Amino acid sequence: MMEYVVAAGLGYLVGSFPTAYLVVKQLTGQDIRTIGSGNVGATNVKRAAGFKPYLFVLLFDMCKGLVPVWFSTQLYPKAYFLHILVALATVIGHSKSIFLKFAGGKSAATGLGGMMGLAPVPALLLGVLAFTITKFTRFVSLGSITASLLAPVMLYLFGCPRPYVGYAAVAGLYVIFLHRANIQRLLKGTENRI
Repeated sequence: MMEYVVAAGLGYLVGSFPTAYLVVKQLTGQDIRTIGSGNVGATNVKRAAGFKPYLFVLLFDMCKGLVPVWFSTQLYPKAYFLHILVALATVIGHSKSIFLKFAGGKSAATGLGGMMGLAPVPALLLGVLAFTITKFTRFVSLGSITASLLAPVMLYLFGCPRPYVGYAAVAGLYVIFLHRANIQRLLKGTENRI
């Protein structure tokens, strides 16, 4: 039980690391929460600081999910519930960062990184799907929402352990919930394009 508590705590702290906030603060002196959409995520970094900082934050935020989950799978290979607990902790950490008074981003990149730690091939396909939808529609939110919806289906089709499929459903719904304002703007035709 102690391993679960420690692993979840560490996962949350790693997920909480406010990459976007720190990068924009360092490069521009501004608080990303007052720029563009106000979201503490990679897409808003692109608006605030450009492509290279955006790419750095995107990859770093993915690693916030990937690295803790990968370590949990290596240290405790059959402890599936520990793996998904760590993955979920990183997702919650990113969206409710202790370093930003429990505010944060929408956890799409961190969630995808965690999924890569659990099931690399399905996660990679989901990433390609999200990228493709974003590329053709220029709506990052639509790519993230679609990938989140299909995540449990994809893991199920690839024969992943049932706890992983359950995690994909829960985390996917959580990410969609965090995108609820984007969904309203998509329906109204007022969503921001990249």
